[in-house]
Amino acid sequence: MAETNRLVPKGCAALVDLGVPDFTSWPPRCRQFIFPVETSSYREGIPRVNSLPITKAHGTGNDFVLVEDLDGHLEIDADLVRQLCDRNFGVGADGLIRLAPADEDAAAFFMDYRNSDGSIAEMCGNGIRCSTKYLIDRGLLTSSHDRARRRVGVQTRSGVRQVTYELGGDDLVSTVEVDMGPPSFEPASVPLAPDFAESLQVPFESIHAGERLRLNAVSMGNPHAVVFGPDPVGIDVASVGREIEKSAIFPEGANVEFVEVVSSSHLKMRVWERGVGETLACGSGACAAFAAARELEMVGDSVTLSLPGGELRLRWDGTIMMAGPAVEVFDAVVNLDTLGAPTYHR
Repeated sequence: MAETNRLVPKGCAALVDLGVPDFTSWPPRCRQFIFPVETSSYREGIPRVNSLPITKAHGTGNDFVLVEDLDGHLEIDADLVRQLCDRNFGVGADGLIRLAPADEDAAAFFMDYRNSDGSIAEMCGNGIRCSTKYLIDRGLLTSSHDRARRRVGVQTRSGVRQVTYELGGDDLVSTVEVDMGPPSFEPASVPLAPDFAESLQVPFESIHAGERLRLNAVSMGNPHAVVFGPDPVGIDVASVGREIEKSAIFPEGANVEFVEVVSSSHLKMRVWERGVGETLACGSGACAAFAAARELEMVGDSVTLSLPGGELRLRWDGTIMMAGPAVEVFDAVVNLDTLGAPTYHR
């Protein structure tokens, strides 16, 4: 009897157990879990089902493993997330997104986002764009989707975000704009530790930067520390970013943005993401940087924000609207039997 994986629906696993060799007759929801292999260790003609279909996508270089689960039957734990996101022994990504059923009437689906270290995250702006493209391009949205206005609701752990999209010449989604909601400058919403709850501009003595930094604390549904200064190209983002993320100032950690104000309509940024490390882009981080710069009257109501992975367009409309590309790189089926780093013996 073929060994099945807990990710496979019971009804599909039963086809293997019953010895149904003609898997071309299987229902589509079962065929997607097939991973053809040599049959020496399995009954002749029975495919391996210990596999997982995925799509690799990115928004301005912030890359994700997308896993379709619109039936809501998959259970993906932190170990599997870490293995899939590993850039040497897995697919490689900044995070994993499970596209799951929504339990909010205003949303067409739930974006279940996990950081590459397996931790659960509240929000990911770039992930919303990639998730929307995946589902729209495949015609998989049937509810809470206004096709005429090209508008759809996306449920996240920090609430439902409204999304509009543009189609390219191939009738596929090319650009997505996300209503990221209003920023919060309330210390309790970031949150900040009680000792720092009187001000959102917090002085921070950085050992790695060798100077006192001023942290601008912002919540975009997740915690951010925005640091304004010169061109961030020369900053040791890994050392300083990790130092701030792990600081007692932020009891739940923080995403850290290093921002140069190039002009009143142009920001330049590098970012250290909580639970991930430095990434080429961060949508909620871009919004936090724009929100802090606007609050301090450094910029106007619309900016272009340059990141190592590309550019995002941000504007104020009572909330923060973020627009940028969404790109699919490839589809694949991952063999879960061989996923992960080998054991090293000295």
